[in-house]
Amino acid sequence: MGTRYFLALFLIFLVLGFEVQGVHVPQEEETASPDLLTKVQESLLGYWGVAKAAAQKLYQKTYLPAMDKKIRDIYSKSTAAMTTYAGIFTDQVISLLKGEY
Repeated sequence: MGTRYFLALFLIFLVLGFEVQGVHVPQEEETASPDLLTKVQESLLGYWGVAKAAAQKLYQKTYLPAMDKKIRDIYSKSTAAMTTYAGIFTDQVISLLKGEY
């Protein structure tokens, strides 16, 4: 049993020794990463802007007032129904948890 403990202790010290001797990253490389991050962020924002503009153009091309009114009506009816059913479900769960039948 003594050799197992010695081997485990030796491996732990070996790992800790390599951690202490780890390579030190120069300060210049750490300051270079925000530049890369800024470039990536600007690139993603550029792609987002292009996609947003394309979606707006497509929406304006296909805009139909009658269809817009129908969609708004369907949305309001469906949210009203979901609110009702969510209330019923909540009441059922509360009564189930309280033990009332």
